[in-house]
Amino acid sequence: MRKILAIVLLGCFSFLTGCDSLRFAPSEAQKQNAWLHNRTSAITAEAARSEKTSEKLQALSQLSELQSRAFSSHYGLPKEFPQADTAEEILSQSSFQLARTVLRQSVDRPDTFAIADNVFELVIGISTLLGGVYGTRAVRFFKTARVKSKALQEIIVGNELFKKENQPYTSAFKKAHKDQCPQTRQIVAEMKASV
Repeated sequence: MRKILAIVLLGCFSFLTGCDSLRFAPSEAQKQNAWLHNRTSAITAEAARSEKTSEKLQALSQLSELQSRAFSSHYGLPKEFPQADTAEEILSQSSFQLARTVLRQSVDRPDTFAIADNVFELVIGISTLLGGVYGTRAVRFFKTARVKSKALQEIIVGNELFKKENQPYTSAFKKAHKDQCPQTRQIVAEMKASV
């Protein structure tokens, strides 16, 4: 029973705090871009030293190189390394295209509803394995919670569609919902962000 309670608490905590901190694992393109950034910073630092630029610019470029090593380490090494031995290779159109692609990918987040559904599925499976009276009750509880989560998702999607298609009524719609408690507002805002 304690295991089920711990899982429930973890699930509730995740649901209430939101999934903004969850991100996809770095893609190959993101790893390549991080590595390319490190090479760009290293070549920039070397150019600043060899061209005898100001001490301030040299220090900034050295710091940038050091910081970019952390990004590269965090993302991991790519399977395939882009050509980046010289400034000319780094300044190729493919490097700019890679940076633009990764910039678009960087805002992607996992779908909150899909995560919640997977958590419910996991907890239902674990509860089924545990069996007994508590397991049966837990399965029933989580199946009901899953249905309610899906219903809330459908309501939010419908409300957003209504506001989008009926602009003149948007202020009246918001006014009708002004008395929602802060917790409800927070849950709806998080769910709207993932829709």
